[in-house]
Amino acid sequence: MMITRRAALASVAAIALASTGAFAADKKYDTGASDTEIKIGNIMPYSGPASAYGIIGKTEAAYFKKINAEGGINGRKINFISYDDAYSPPKAVEQARKLVESDEVLLIFNSLGTPSNTAIQKYMNAKKVPQLFVATGATKWNDPSNFAWTMGWQPSYQAESRIYAKYLLKEKPDAKIAVLYQNDDYGKDYLKGLKDGLGAKAASMIVMEESYETTEPTIDSHIVKLKSTGADVFMNITTPKFAAQAIKKAKEIDWKALHLLNNVSASVGSVLKPAGYENSQDIISAAYLKDVSDPQWKDDAGMKQFLEFMAKDFPEGDKLDGGTVVGYGVAQTLVQVLKQCGDDLTRENVMKQAASLRNFRTEMLLPGITINTSATDFAPVSQLQLMRFKGEKWELFGDVISADVGG
Repeated sequence: MMITRRAALASVAAIALASTGAFAADKKYDTGASDTEIKIGNIMPYSGPASAYGIIGKTEAAYFKKINAEGGINGRKINFISYDDAYSPPKAVEQARKLVESDEVLLIFNSLGTPSNTAIQKYMNAKKVPQLFVATGATKWNDPSNFAWTMGWQPSYQAESRIYAKYLLKEKPDAKIAVLYQNDDYGKDYLKGLKDGLGAKAASMIVMEESYETTEPTIDSHIVKLKSTGADVFMNITTPKFAAQAIKKAKEIDWKALHLLNNVSASVGSVLKPAGYENSQDIISAAYLKDVSDPQWKDDAGMKQFLEFMAKDFPEGDKLDGGTVVGYGVAQTLVQVLKQCGDDLTRENVMKQAASLRNFRTEMLLPGITINTSATDFAPVSQLQLMRFKGEKWELFGDVISADVGG
């Protein structure tokens, strides 16, 4: 009789455990996550020479607010903490430490700029805190064997400039190329991709490599110098403020070179419109996201959802600014990763799920482009399509090109 009673009590206890504690036991949290909240850190240049990119962080904040209003992710609200580093690496280090050690975030998401992310990369990896979907296309973010806690998102700069090189070798094999590039890891990465893509012909085709500093108020003198080489191709590797200056100055001095503009400054709203549509005609760039100004997407379901988000959740944002499309797409990708995490919101699982994306699409990726990652591939987007600026919008041409570059 005693044995039966014990068995019965054990059975009741087991049922009670199953009904009250089993789910709790399945939940795993690291610092920054709980039953009710997920703390996400972010660093943006809301001021300084790259302040045009601040719109990305503002878009992300608006998107997470929308997600929270809809009930959050698996019942948890996102607490998005975003700081300004003014595009200054020392300031980025200070902000990263504040986010990790004071705010105690689960991860830092989409921090912007190659110099800033380079400055915090070793710290983030030593702390084993995800430095996830960084807002820079440097190739080095795809290096899981050495930096298991850092992952990019957008196509790499080297991949993009290899595509320009392929285009030039086919369409203008005798081109004389003048390159303007930002004197940091971002600029040098693009330049390396161009040289690698041109291969043996790089030495003869590139007639000048001219660098500028982000502290310079204007780059006009560099444009004049580049034109003086007689180059018939201008490779413009600049951030938005300087890109707009370069477009204006090239037109002003009547430099009729074929103008190649890196994707990071292909925004109609923050670069081409301020530079003047009349000055921007026939510029060539590459894209992986849909362009709001392109009428071909007017009946596209994804574009309609984006425009609805902009109208309802971020009315003060400029829908023509490419930064809003980037912020929207990368925020959607993070939401997907956090959904996949379920109730295991450990930093290790965040990275595991980020490295387990299969043919994932955000609504604003171009048709044919998908997001794929694995334990050995930390480059989520690696396809692009060339485009030419006509009138007040970009026109896509050619095929979607895959240009993977190993870390």
